[in-house]
Amino acid sequence: MVDEALRHVPNEDGNKNIDQVNQIRDSLAIMGDNSTAFSLPQPHLMRTKLCDLKDEDLDSTYVARRDQLKKLVASILRPKIVQGKALNGKEFISFLEQILDALNKGEIPSTGSLVEVFNKGIVERCVKLYNERMVRLRLPMSEESLQTAHETAHDEAIKAFDAQHFGRQHAKKSVDQLDEQMQEVYKNFVLANEYQSSKLCEALYTKCEDDMDHLQALRLPSMAKFNAGFVYCNQSFEHQCVGPSKQNYEQRLTKMMGKARSLFIKEYNNRLFNWLVAFSLVMVVVGRFIIKFILLEMAAWILFIFLETYTRMFWTAESLYYNPVWHFIVGTWETVVYSPVLDLDRWAIPIVCIIAMFVLYWRCYGKRKHGSSWLLPMYNTQKNGRNRERSE
Repeated sequence: MVDEALRHVPNEDGNKNIDQVNQIRDSLAIMGDNSTAFSLPQPHLMRTKLCDLKDEDLDSTYVARRDQLKKLVASILRPKIVQGKALNGKEFISFLEQILDALNKGEIPSTGSLVEVFNKGIVERCVKLYNERMVRLRLPMSEESLQTAHETAHDEAIKAFDAQHFGRQHAKKSVDQLDEQMQEVYKNFVLANEYQSSKLCEALYTKCEDDMDHLQALRLPSMAKFNAGFVYCNQSFEHQCVGPSKQNYEQRLTKMMGKARSLFIKEYNNRLFNWLVAFSLVMVVVGRFIIKFILLEMAAWILFIFLETYTRMFWTAESLYYNPVWHFIVGTWETVVYSPVLDLDRWAIPIVCIIAMFVLYWRCYGKRKHGSSWLLPMYNTQKNGRNRERSE
């Protein structure tokens, strides 16, 4: 009967389920090579009242086969011998209690514990697979991207476990363990992402802060250059700062740059006014002592008097800065000082040095070779010329 039950079922169509059942039969055949089977017919149609029926009421075939089973069991039974001593009923119960305690503590391998050990290795491999997928990520990254990568790696690990695990009931416990371990690994990646994001955004914030400080200290104040630096800093931070720390540092950056912009605008008009005053005085010196061009000197004096006298007598500081004339001056200044082609704040000193060398060369050597050929009025420094007419 056992051999008949463990016999392979034909599988001409190659059904996967039938193959698995046949594999189970092979496994049972290895463990049950010395097993004995015994079948009993149904004792009575009224199965709910079997305990109340007597042997006379039961099926005679059942009674006969039952007696045969009793004899078979009696012939197979042997006294339980432990350490060379046959146990009686009380000792056997005590022995069973010890075995049950050992089973509950896991000291004796059971079917469930063996399945757990087998699945434990699979869980470790799946966690390793999940970790390998997550290590490939380039941190920092946005929280949504990290969550998507986690879900993808998680599903891949679960699929790998489903393809290799053994058992059903114990597999659920192993799946829970696998999910718990992957969550622990994911938490570590979340912390690493937060750290890398904070590190990157802090560096970008510091760079923008340094750039704003540099723009505050321009030698030649330029609103256009400040705005260009302001926009560049915003764009670079927006594109490069990623991760969970972006929102926090974005708020800090907006607040910092707002203060920097307000401070620059507050100082811009005053610094520009002072530069124009200094420029007019420099042009006075240049027109009188260097190139000796009287019209340049007069224009410089007019500009100086206008800035220092007329504006203070008839305009307040607020009305001056909102006057159309001042707006024209500011527009001209911005065009000269900063443009995509020339940044005068960077090249002012080299240009001044070149002009000074040119003027020095002209003063020292130009007049000797070519003489003076000015078409505009100049200062006459020849008081006692050689061609002066003599008086008799």
